[in-house]
Amino acid sequence: MLCARKVSVERQLSAIATARRKDGGAASLTAVCGSAAAAVSLARVRLTEFWARMRKQFGDGYAESVAKDQVLPGLGSRTVEQALADGVDAKTVWRAVCEAFKVPERLR
Repeated sequence: MLCARKVSVERQLSAIATARRKDGGAASLTAVCGSAAAAVSLARVRLTEFWARMRKQFGDGYAESVAKDQVLPGLGSRTVEQALADGVDAKTVWRAVCEAFKVPERLR
């Protein structure tokens, strides 16, 4: 899971740095680091909420099994763990889980 976070954070940092550049100049370190911290914080919240929803839907033990073992068509024939490791947004992954397992609307 740590590796997945590292890849996601690296992508976010790259995107932020690109967005902060003006007229081909380098982005200021303070601006990039401040935005990067906010992006990392938001990603952690999303992952925390994602896993809370997984545990609520499937239970503590089974949620991890679903994430590791079930290949979902909505994730390009990947597992939840693979999709998250590839940098897919937690919200997108949750929607694919909801579709595949017919999660009740009230839990979506």
